[in-house]
Amino acid sequence: MLDHIGVRVSDYALSKVFYTKVLAPLGATLIMEVTVEVTGDRSHAGFGTEGKPCFWISADPIAPLSNMHVAFVAPTRAAVNAFHRAALAAGATDNGPPGPRPHYHANYYAAFVLDPDGHNIEAVCHSPE
Repeated sequence: MLDHIGVRVSDYALSKVFYTKVLAPLGATLIMEVTVEVTGDRSHAGFGTEGKPCFWISADPIAPLSNMHVAFVAPTRAAVNAFHRAALAAGATDNGPPGPRPHYHANYYAAFVLDPDGHNIEAVCHSPE
């Protein structure tokens, strides 16, 4: 249903480094960057897999930020654990350690962190392993 989503960040350079580290355990990389010279107003960084950026951050140090929730698919529970470790090492705040969340469904395994702007970032695996 969704092609891509964008999140405003107050410190573009910090957030670009943060998401590069945090999304690596999930197999995502920085795919594309569109600079202020091209857009005329702000820089954007697109992360994704297989050459397709689907998660974008945009520099917006002036506009008020409204915190949002984004959940990334993890291929395994081990990837959820690695995401959580990488996020904490990159400066995230723990918002729910890796573990089962059976109130969603029997195989829901996730971890939650708050990014530098307070966005609730989740990695979730729907597999029993």
